[in-house]
Amino acid sequence: MPDRIDVRKTYKLFIGGAFPRSESGRSYVVEETGGRFWANASWASRKDARDAVRAARAALPGWAGRTPYNRGQVVYRIAEVLEGRRDQLAEEVRRGEGCTPRQAETVVAAAVDRLVWYAGWADKIAQVVGGTNPVAGAYFDFSVPEPTGVVAVIAPQRSSLLGLVSVLAPAIVTGNTAVVAASHLRPVPAVTMAEVIATSDVPPGVVNLLTGPLADTAPWLASHMDVNAIDLCGIGGDADHAVELERAAADNLKRVVRAPAEEPDWSADPGLGRITAFLETKTVWHPIGV
Repeated sequence: MPDRIDVRKTYKLFIGGAFPRSESGRSYVVEETGGRFWANASWASRKDARDAVRAARAALPGWAGRTPYNRGQVVYRIAEVLEGRRDQLAEEVRRGEGCTPRQAETVVAAAVDRLVWYAGWADKIAQVVGGTNPVAGAYFDFSVPEPTGVVAVIAPQRSSLLGLVSVLAPAIVTGNTAVVAASHLRPVPAVTMAEVIATSDVPPGVVNLLTGPLADTAPWLASHMDVNAIDLCGIGGDADHAVELERAAADNLKRVVRAPAEEPDWSADPGLGRITAFLETKTVWHPIGV
């Protein structure tokens, strides 16, 4: 069989369940760890960020209104579809992160397991962080967790798949919708993850993905008045940039998950911190006997 010419691909954005090119028409070169050309990726603009927020806001009522059990089923379905594409993703992780094939396979398996773990918490977290409060009077008093709303996520820059799953899953499993700024240098696993989400049971707009330099999207996500929370995990050790984004987020009192000094070990036990970071507690009083 004669040698074939490689089919070079331009990876697109993921907004509102569709895969548009950037409205700017720009793209940038994605290289493998060793510097070899890999693909082109869309260079998201400020308007793309606004479109993604609009799609996330439109999807929020329907997604938040689903039962926690159903949301858990949907996140579990993401894990099922991801499992079916593990060979492709392992190869993408290997090329993007420069690890061995065995290490890449371990990363993909951990990402699947992480999705299953968060899916299991969907209908249990309310019992852990909510409850019935004892009061002096003829009233019932309940504390009920509710989603914060639209969450902007600056995804980890080095851990292009496991880190991405570890920050995205806890945001959406409790009913939030998300706009994700993917790893700039390693966007390919994130785009494949968007394809996984598009072919699972996730409603359009619940997850939206932007690729390109953070300077063109992160400031607008941080200052956008219709974004309710932002996770700055992917800013990493850039303390000055993190402070700028925190200040921009303060304009409408967003919830902010601050950037760690160093990227965490994503293989460690994730705990519940990222779930509770994007929950609000509503207290309900109800007269007894009514």
